[in-house]
Amino acid sequence: MKVLVTGASGMVGRAVVQHCSEAGDEVLARDHAQLNIADWPSVLREFQETSPSAVINCAAWTDVDGCERDPERSDAANATGPQNLARAAVNSNSAFVTISTDYVFAGDKEGFYTQDDEPRPISVYGKSKLLGEQEACAAYPGTIVVRSGFIFGPGGRNFLSKINEPLREGKQVGAISDAWGTPTYAIHLARRLRELAQLNRPGIYHVVNDGAGVTYEEFARFVSQEVGADSSLVRGVLSATLHRPAPRPRNSRLKCLVSPTVGLVPLPDWRVAVREYLSSS
Repeated sequence: MKVLVTGASGMVGRAVVQHCSEAGDEVLARDHAQLNIADWPSVLREFQETSPSAVINCAAWTDVDGCERDPERSDAANATGPQNLARAAVNSNSAFVTISTDYVFAGDKEGFYTQDDEPRPISVYGKSKLLGEQEACAAYPGTIVVRSGFIFGPGGRNFLSKINEPLREGKQVGAISDAWGTPTYAIHLARRLRELAQLNRPGIYHVVNDGAGVTYEEFARFVSQEVGADSSLVRGVLSATLHRPAPRPRNSRLKCLVSPTVGLVPLPDWRVAVREYLSSS
């Protein structure tokens, strides 16, 4: 495949570029400076010059509190951008995969969110990502939407990267004890994104590592165990005490109803993924 990867300098984007390159694809890696997906003329020119057979959109503004303060920028990156890529992809008949988020859900449900659940975002970030899903699918019915969340991996600003080294050094870390999600390893997510581009079957997919969801505190305690740190270094924190600008869903655990029907096996358990990450870091 000739794969255009947008947001190529981000954690997931780098993982996708590496995986597609190792798989033998011709990879067109574009970061924000090289391709601003919110700018339609730039997107159109990119497609006209390169004619990709597949597009994997990893570009987004994921600063949840930043989005709350600047809705216009949030909509440009997370809604207008995917719409522009979808418009260009339909003209070039490219497979189009775009990443969305677990934050499209309100978080008041018990258990896992599936594709049968109605999105009801409570933050500007979540609303902009849902709008991006809707605008992309309206522009190109062939769009593949991938919802994921609690993503960790090498080279990114994520919860695991923040707690890994402090725990190894015997320092205390705070971790939210009343918010649940499903951890997702960027390397495993990247593999699934390419599989979906190859499959080219439109729809909404929930892509997370297997296993029951956990709180950030439970996740941190597992990491402390794996790195040989004292679990007492992990201090549980209630969400309300952080006074963050943007509200977050209390529960954003995801499960996919579609993947098994198209022959996609579950990703490895998140504990296996954490061990894989820690062994390589």
